[in-house]
Amino acid sequence: MIDRPVRIGLQLQPQHMDYATIRRTASEAEEAGLDVLFNWDHFYPLYGEPDGLHFECWTMLAAWAESTSRVEIGALVSCNSYRNPELLADMARTVDHISDGRLILGIGSGWFERDYTEYGYEFGTAGGRLDDLAGALPRIESRLGKLNPPPTRKIPVLIGGGGEKKTLRLVAKHADIWHSFADAETLERKLGILDEHCTAVGRDRSEIEVSVVGKPESRDRMRELGASLFTVSTGGPKPDLTELREFLAWRDKLNA
Repeated sequence: MIDRPVRIGLQLQPQHMDYATIRRTASEAEEAGLDVLFNWDHFYPLYGEPDGLHFECWTMLAAWAESTSRVEIGALVSCNSYRNPELLADMARTVDHISDGRLILGIGSGWFERDYTEYGYEFGTAGGRLDDLAGALPRIESRLGKLNPPPTRKIPVLIGGGGEKKTLRLVAKHADIWHSFADAETLERKLGILDEHCTAVGRDRSEIEVSVVGKPESRDRMRELGASLFTVSTGGPKPDLTELREFLAWRDKLNA
């Protein structure tokens, strides 16, 4: 039985548009009934002109904390490699306060090599970056417990990725939300693996919200599997909220 209501997220990709357009689109999405507003943590566009317009993640989240009033906000996802874990915890706590408790701390191990090379971070290996994330998460949790003032709430931690040996074990140990990029068939299998990791660490898997990429053709099956947070995306130069509005109507029908 599915207990969690469906929620809809929008990843507003901070590329190929000026900030006035980003701010206006964020406001329009909130007014339409959005549940969660995400950006991403990169330094260059992922699609289109590789040197096109682009803005930084966490300064934008702080601005969204002031310019929105109801939606939860966060990165899908913040790259662990780009900031010291204690600093990231302090940034998250600060945005949590600015937003009156609406921040989701999305985090992942990183993958976009250009970000690393252009900004002077060591790219290393995928396994090494996951090991770094495993070391960072307890440090983030520890720092959040030491800050004065403390966060306004237990800040939800969203971990993105589907690696079965390392990432899903980190999800079992640390995450309140798991974001998967998988299709429905793969999601079903990975949920079984996540169940095993949760059992191994003594965690009830029902405590972890399942977040997925919103695709019209698979959303009903994803919902049957237990997904409750569905995120669609849009970017510049002309962000389009048509798909978002259709997903919001689908949410309202299911949650009625």
